Amino acid sequence: MTGHHPSPNHGDRRGQRPELVVLHYTGMADTAEARARLCDPAAEVSAHWLIHEDGRTEALVPEDRRAWHAGAGSWRGRDDVNSRSIGIEIANPGDRPFPMPQMDALVQLLRQVMARWRIGPDGVIGHSDMAPGRKIDPGPRFDWHRLAREGLALAPGQGADATLEDSLTRIGYPRVPADLRLAAFRLRFRPWAVGPETQADRRVAAFVAASHNRTA
Repeated sequence: MTGHHPSPNHGDRRGQRPELVVLHYTGMADTAEARARLCDPAAEVSAHWLIHEDGRTEALVPEDRRAWHAGAGSWRGRDDVNSRSIGIEIANPGDRPFPMPQMDALVQLLRQVMARWRIGPDGVIGHSDMAPGRKIDPGPRFDWHRLAREGLALAPGQGADATLEDSLTRIGYPRVPADLRLAAFRLRFRPWAVGPETQADRRVAAFVAASHNRTA
C-alpha cells in the first residue's frame, strides 16, 4: 500500500540524476513522529520514501527532486550525495530488528526505484557507508543479506588478501581516518567484528570491491 504525504523540503537536482539509493533508519519512536519531522520546513530534512513498520510506504518527495536526507559525506569520490541519490527512510528507532513486512516492502520499492533509474546493486548503500563516523544507520540489525539474496545490494564473500585501504576506496568509501573507514565497512559487511583490522576484513573487502567493479 502506497500513500502520499508530500514534504516541502526539496530542491533542484543541480544537473544530476539518481545513481545511488541511500537507506536510513528514522531513529525515532514511531512513524508518525518521523513523518512529522521529514515534512517540517523548520527541520530542513526529508526523504523520497518512508516505509512504516507494517510495510505501508509513503512518497514524501518526487524522485526527480533533490531530497535532503544524506547530509555531509561522499561516495565514489563525489560529494553532494543528495543531488544524485534516492533517500529511503525506514521506520525503526535503531535498537530493534526490521519486521518482515517492512523488509518485504523495501524489497518491492527498491526493485521499482532501481529499474526506474537503472541503478545496480552496487549503488544501494547505507547512510553509514557515505558518512563514516557521523552516521550508523541503517545499523547492525538491518538485513543486508536479504537485499543481497534478492540481487538488490552487494554481498560479502572471500577474496584475495589485498590492501584494505585500496579495496575500500574501490568500493566507494570516503577518505576518512582508517579506523572510521573500517568501522563503517564492518557495520555493513561484518557487523559482529571488533578490534584491529584482520585478514578476514581484507578478504571480504577485496571480494566486495571486485563485485562492485563487475556491476558498475
